[in-house]
Amino acid sequence: MGLKFKILWARPRWWALAQDGSASTGAPATSCQPRTTPPQPSPATPPGRVRPSTSEEAVSDRRMGLCSFLLSMLTIVSPRARYCHHSLRFEFDNLYGCRHSLPDGLMRAPDVVIAGKVAVVCGYGDVGKGCAAALKSAGAHVVVTEIDPICAVQALMEGIPVLTLEDIVSEADVFVTTTGNKDIIMVHHMKKMKNNAIVCNIGHFDNEIDMHGLETYPGIKRITIKPQTNRWVFPETQTGIIVLDEGRLMNLGCATGHPSFVISCSFTNQVIAQLELWNERLGSKLTKLTPEQAAYISGPAEGPYKSGHYRYESYDRMQQCLCDVA
Repeated sequence: MGLKFKILWARPRWWALAQDGSASTGAPATSCQPRTTPPQPSPATPPGRVRPSTSEEAVSDRRMGLCSFLLSMLTIVSPRARYCHHSLRFEFDNLYGCRHSLPDGLMRAPDVVIAGKVAVVCGYGDVGKGCAAALKSAGAHVVVTEIDPICAVQALMEGIPVLTLEDIVSEADVFVTTTGNKDIIMVHHMKKMKNNAIVCNIGHFDNEIDMHGLETYPGIKRITIKPQTNRWVFPETQTGIIVLDEGRLMNLGCATGHPSFVISCSFTNQVIAQLELWNERLGSKLTKLTPEQAAYISGPAEGPYKSGHYRYESYDRMQQCLCDVA
C-alpha cells in the first residue's frame, strides 16, 4: 500500500488473550475500544498466531517516544501500528482539526467575540499552529509562548510575537494551552490575570492547567455559568477567571470536537493500517540489518528507519546531531 505506518511490537492487552492464556486470533482490533470479555480463539488459525492492532494515543510526541521505549523492553508478542506517528494523523487531526474546533468551543461556551481580544497560545506545535491561525483569522491579537527556538522562529515568521507567559499574563483575554506537557498555567499565573480572562486547554490532559491548585486555593469561589463553564473568583481581589471544561480538552467538552472530514481522514487511515498489518505483516519474515548496514544509514538496526525530515524533530535531537558531527 502507498501509506506506510511505523510498526511497534508490543505485548497485547488482556482482552487480546484467549481464556486459556494463549494469544487470541481473529480480526484486527483497535486499542481505543477494549472488549469487555476475552474473545475466543479461532479454531481455523494455528495456535500461537497473534492479532495485529493499531493504537491512537492522545499524548505528546515525547511521551509517545517514552512509551515506545518502555514497550520495546517487553517481550515481543504482537505487532501494532502506531498511528499517531503517521503524518496524516498529526498534520490533519492536530492542525486542521484544532483550527476548527477551538473557536467552536470558545463561541459555544463563554459566547464571546474573539475579534480584538489578546489571545495567548502556549505552544506552537501542530495543535498550537492550528489554534493560532484560527484566533488570528478571527481578529484576535495572538501571542505565542514557546520553549523550542525553531517553533518560535516559525511563529515569528507568521507575524506572531513570542513572549513568556509572565510577560503577557496580566494583559491577555484568552489563554489556550496546547503543549502536551504539564504545569503550563499555574494558580499564581491565574491570580495575575485580568477579570474574566478565559483559560482553556486543547493540548493534553487536565494537568496543563493547575486545576488542583485552583480548586484548593484558600477562599476561592466557584460560580457555574453553564455546564463546562465556571468562573473562579479569588478572595483577595474579587476578580475571577473563566475556566472551560475543568481544564480538560475544551474542544470535546465545550464543542463537538474535530469536524467529520478530519476525523474520517484519521480513522480511514487507521483502518488502512489495520489492513496492512493483517494482510502483509502476519506470517512475514523481515530482513535484519547487519551492524555495518545500520551504521551506514546512521540508525539503529531495529529501527525506526524513516529519515529525520519525514516529520518534525525536536530541537534537542538536532542539537545532538550537531554534537555528533562536531
